Amino acid sequence: MKIRTGIGYDVHKLVEGKTLTVGGIEIPHYKSSLGHSDGDVLIHAICDALLGAANLRDIGFHFPDTSEKYKGIDSKLLLKDVITLLKKNEYEISNIDSTIILQKPKVRDYIPLMTKKLASCMQISENDISIKATTTEKLGFEGKEEGITALATVLIIKY
Repeated sequence: MKIRTGIGYDVHKLVEGKTLTVGGIEIPHYKSSLGHSDGDVLIHAICDALLGAANLRDIGFHFPDTSEKYKGIDSKLLLKDVITLLKKNEYEISNIDSTIILQKPKVRDYIPLMTKKLASCMQISENDISIKATTTEKLGFEGKEEGITALATVLIIKY
């Protein structure tokens, strides 16, 4: 058995006029995250953590933001592709721990739905996914509501 860890980090600018997608769900808010895809900062951080743990490079390598193929794409589709890569390399997910950092909107009430959506997407137990949220007490770009950040740590196992 081989155990590997990975860390993922992603940040997106918040802009007015679109839907905010975090953890695979849409959250009502007057701002959204700007990105080449749907800008789902949590899924991007999880993808990077998983890819890094398996030594499979990073999300930008597999899904470049210069490709029209990924423009506006639902990040859940990228995550499913990452899971396929893990399985192809004989890895399975043990657990995921993640944190969403933004001032507004408050996402605490959406975490159970995010967990359910991500577990379904990755075909793992909801008990293997931890999602937390915090503010920066109005400090930094997140605190000024200019951006959103997500961090993810994963543990994968190869038998």
